[in-house]
Amino acid sequence: MFVRVKRAGNYEYLQLVENHREGKQTRQRIVATLGRLDRLHAKGQVDVLVRSLGRFAERVRIQEAHKNGELEALSTRRIGPALVFGRLWKELGIDRILDHHLAGRKFQFDVERAIFAAVVHRLFESGSDRQGMRFLRDVDVPGTQELGLHHMYRAMAWLGENQEKIEEDLFHLNRNLFTSLELVFFDTTSFYFEGEVGESLGEYGHSKDHRSDLHQVVVGALLTQDGRPLSCTISPGNSSDAKALLPVVDRAKERFGLSKVCFVADRGMVSTSVIESLEERDVGYILGVRMRRVREVGEKVLSHPGRYHVLEENLHVKEVNIDDRRYIVCYNPDQAKKDARDRESILEGIEKKLKQGTKALVGNRGFRRYLTAKKDAVGISYERVKAEARYDGKWVLRTNTDLPAPEVALQYKHLLTVERFFRTAKSLLETRPIFHKTDLTITGHLFVSFLALLLMHELTQRLNTRGWKLEWADILRDLETLEEVEVRHQGKRYLLRTPLKGVCGKVLQGARVAIPPPVTPLGKEEDCGAKTSPRTL
Repeated sequence: MFVRVKRAGNYEYLQLVENHREGKQTRQRIVATLGRLDRLHAKGQVDVLVRSLGRFAERVRIQEAHKNGELEALSTRRIGPALVFGRLWKELGIDRILDHHLAGRKFQFDVERAIFAAVVHRLFESGSDRQGMRFLRDVDVPGTQELGLHHMYRAMAWLGENQEKIEEDLFHLNRNLFTSLELVFFDTTSFYFEGEVGESLGEYGHSKDHRSDLHQVVVGALLTQDGRPLSCTISPGNSSDAKALLPVVDRAKERFGLSKVCFVADRGMVSTSVIESLEERDVGYILGVRMRRVREVGEKVLSHPGRYHVLEENLHVKEVNIDDRRYIVCYNPDQAKKDARDRESILEGIEKKLKQGTKALVGNRGFRRYLTAKKDAVGISYERVKAEARYDGKWVLRTNTDLPAPEVALQYKHLLTVERFFRTAKSLLETRPIFHKTDLTITGHLFVSFLALLLMHELTQRLNTRGWKLEWADILRDLETLEEVEVRHQGKRYLLRTPLKGVCGKVLQGARVAIPPPVTPLGKEEDCGAKTSPRTL
């Protein structure tokens, strides 16, 4: 029911109208005509009517009183995080999978709720389980009121113990969401940590964060062609990228029933032994090649005659076959110009340093590539400069597939999805510091990030299908502004929902979450006791 203004002749009339359904159509019906609008204004009857109706608009009065600071706020809780990701958690069946594996285990606390709380914390804040407990003080995650820090540690150990079973169940339960499994993307990165050292995972090794002084683990991610996380591997910190690939290939074929599959991986995965092993397994591959380290590429592939085919404005491709080895040379004209400019800047820097003496060049790896010794003197080698220019804007792939060269190049570009996965894992979903002493709890802690990224992917996909390309930082920020405030008014308690800000409304809609009402009565004060939200996930 609502009020509208209706023009008739030279006058406007104020009408009270309601909507009603007739069959499949909604029609409007005039309940009453309140009079000519000009006369109502002249006599002040509109204001009288509003004040009279206001006596019955209790919820509006409460909202206005709170807005004006006239009501005491008993508590404030952020509800957006659990509303959205709790819905996705249930629709992906993660809660059912966890409960299935927990059946028969007599934990004295709700393990599924502890894991969900850890995942929500990982999505919104970086930090340890200890910081996660502080996070739960202000964020409403139903079913976590009785959880303590020791419960989180036990939940992480159980999660690490059951990681592979959970991954496989998630795969089979959501099998229809995997549009294609003929192409699987794999990459690794390292995570260093400053907490306790595990039994075997925490080792020193090559750190991609340049923190070789700290213990680390190597984490691998297996993603489908559309970027959906499939599984993650966790290895000791001294594991090499190339050695990580083959076990993942074997386990993935066994666990997920991958009969015909092509693995796409970055340059760090390439070695002669890895390629030979993949071919022995009859597994397809698209692998990046370290151009400067593989002599055949530098001497034969890059100098091989042939025209580039323009696939996109900044992607030209050329196929080169050397004996039975198939290479795809990719070229980006814009990147080539940038590489040339960067090299010119380096050469200018070298010339300035040479005037200060050769000591100024020691230790600069970028400079050494272009230097040569001439009669006890150091100078620029213009032959090396010319040789380096051959690599401008290029990257080389090696494949054993029958895919056309343009398709090979495009699929390798999809590997950027995996790189974005890791960039997200290291920024928005930071896992440090890890304060666990056993391999199982470290594994569980890292697997929380995997589950968080699975929810992140699901939400992003749903928003994308609606045409909403939202920044992840905006999603998190605006969801955290959605709060419920408990107030007291005339012996009764109410929950007030704060207004939706920014992209919050779109995110709720994309996740298919009903927007909570602006005001929810909790009953008389003596009947309320401690605050219990009427919402359930």
